[in-house]
Amino acid sequence: LNVWRKDISTMKTTPKRGNNSAMRKQFLPLLATICGVGADDYNHRYQEGDRVDLWVNKVGPYANPQEAYEYYILPYCAPDTRHHPDKKDGSFNALKAHTIGERLGGHALRHSGHDIIYPSLSAPAEMGILETCTTTPLTAEQVKLFATAAEDQWFYQMYADDLPVWGMVGEMLPDLEAATGENFGNDLSHLEEAVAKHEENRGEFKPYVYTKRTLQVSHNGDRIIKVDLTSEPASLTEVKLGVTLKFELDIQWAQTNTPFHSRFDRYLDHAFFKHQIHWFSIFNSFMMVLFLMGLVALILLRTLRKDYARYALSHGRRDVEEGELDDDEDIDEDEKHRLNEGRSNVGGPVTGVEDSGWKQVHGDVFRAPKFLPLLAAILGTGWQVVTLVMGVVLFAVAGPLHGEVHEERGEVLTAILVFYSLSSIIAGYASGSYFKLYYATTVMGRSKTGAGGATQWQLTMALTVLLLPSILGAVLSVLNGIALMYGTIYYIPFLVLLKLFFLWIFVSVPLCILGTLLGRHAKLGSKKNDPFPCRVNAIPRPIPEDIPWYGVPANLIPFSGLFSFGSIFIELYYILTSLWNYKFYHVYGFLLGVYAILCLVVCMTTIIVVYFCLNSENYLWQWTAFYSGGSTALYIFLYSIYYFVFKTSMHGLVQTSFYFGYMILISLGMGTLCGTLGHWAANKFVRTIFQNVKVD
Repeated sequence: LNVWRKDISTMKTTPKRGNNSAMRKQFLPLLATICGVGADDYNHRYQEGDRVDLWVNKVGPYANPQEAYEYYILPYCAPDTRHHPDKKDGSFNALKAHTIGERLGGHALRHSGHDIIYPSLSAPAEMGILETCTTTPLTAEQVKLFATAAEDQWFYQMYADDLPVWGMVGEMLPDLEAATGENFGNDLSHLEEAVAKHEENRGEFKPYVYTKRTLQVSHNGDRIIKVDLTSEPASLTEVKLGVTLKFELDIQWAQTNTPFHSRFDRYLDHAFFKHQIHWFSIFNSFMMVLFLMGLVALILLRTLRKDYARYALSHGRRDVEEGELDDDEDIDEDEKHRLNEGRSNVGGPVTGVEDSGWKQVHGDVFRAPKFLPLLAAILGTGWQVVTLVMGVVLFAVAGPLHGEVHEERGEVLTAILVFYSLSSIIAGYASGSYFKLYYATTVMGRSKTGAGGATQWQLTMALTVLLLPSILGAVLSVLNGIALMYGTIYYIPFLVLLKLFFLWIFVSVPLCILGTLLGRHAKLGSKKNDPFPCRVNAIPRPIPEDIPWYGVPANLIPFSGLFSFGSIFIELYYILTSLWNYKFYHVYGFLLGVYAILCLVVCMTTIIVVYFCLNSENYLWQWTAFYSGGSTALYIFLYSIYYFVFKTSMHGLVQTSFYFGYMILISLGMGTLCGTLGHWAANKFVRTIFQNVKVD
């Protein structure tokens, strides 16, 4: 890989040094083209004389991460090196090849034009190399660009050997000549004091830009370990009409003993992510799980046991032996008295036992829910999201085996695309099997002709294939249009959109259709003709209207979502901070634990909600179970509004649109995930309690 180097601007392969065998002439340029990077960038190993590419990524307001533009949108000059545009075969501002994940993440690396040469491995210290360039006299438009960058606190990002560095474009300062008695020197703190002193006279501030920067590269043997970029405060130059700016980059090399595998640790904020509050939140969520598990156990072991005994007496079951309840410590004395009074009437009219509760809806509890194709498609999509999230989290947790995901640009987004495509078969199978399970209880399913059945199957399949991509496509299309209108680098190029479409149409859609067909022909339940524990009545039972408040689903669903949100909101803060505040999220073990806790909390709370509804003889539990878990999405979105207002300084149409567009997608995804898990837990619960009841 060190023999050949790809020239990005001309798309030619030129020999660098070494053996020029026929195999290398054919194979290595192809490999470099596929990787989309230079050979040295790929294996991160250099030898004396190798060129190190310095890439510029973006520039934009520090407060708005998604309002980022290409670096050379600002009137910086091209360095006077071999990459200068006036020289042949230069790579100045040439676009680096990117993966789909990198482009979706808003990365658009271009060659800076600087010519950095790897130093001698044996030399103890290296002399600095100064690269300079001078702009033409600034026009009014160029002055306005620099002034806007200084006023809005624009920063830029560069990459050297895949290590990021950041720097500020300029500062808004008072007139340096008028600030008598001020000694700015090389200390930025003096400038900050001057800014604070003249803060009340904001109109007197003028734009200044940094014209000299120092790039210090530390290496250990043949590997680059650390890259630091500092801007010299003494080089601040006022931006005026007609002035020429001389930009300098001082490239310095140093040696270090830091090993290569730990070179990215300096970018990780361990004090923030591994704070005691983070550990306490995990413990708090775990205690909530124990509380909810105890509550569900109380329902299953005590309340349901009393329900079974009461229903046994009310239906004249003669297998209740004399004195059996006297030794049952789980039933209180009042209940024993009522049941013993009713035992004398076994076989005849029962007195003292009320004929009400969840058992009364045994003939309707397994009736098909309204909008069956839609619910089947949503649940199928939900299982796809559950698999997707679990797969990506486990992939990130296994980072030490294949490479930490936070060290590679776009790695997480690439993993999401792969897991989404492959998990489409799970979405199809889940939706197809669910539709088959309940379709027999519908009016069309009961008819012998089966009229409309094929149409319903096709509708279910189409909804499963199109539901999630349609929502994603609609939101991303709006955001892409805004990004193109404002000229930011966060737009998705046409070729990337074309690749995504091919990935969906040739991988995701066929797998989803295959999964639906497999689900349609899957064997469901232990019974051959009826997969449910109880038969479904032909005529629906009326739902009582006079029920207590805790039997109304609308009163219980918000509490269920609140418990689920309470188990994750601390972790949600860390995730949002990583997304919107330039931090590298790396505590994937925490994330896996919180994800497991969320699944348990959603399942427990949904079981409680469904039990109260069934006990009020409301058998429409399917949508209630989904809404119970899915209501978590509402709290996540409300929290995102709070975070936007109080935790960030974001402003402008571009950033606001991207923030709330992404948060809508995240909230909907989490709502679908939690709703699916809640429905699954409720389904297991309902089947369990009705399997243990003898129905006439």
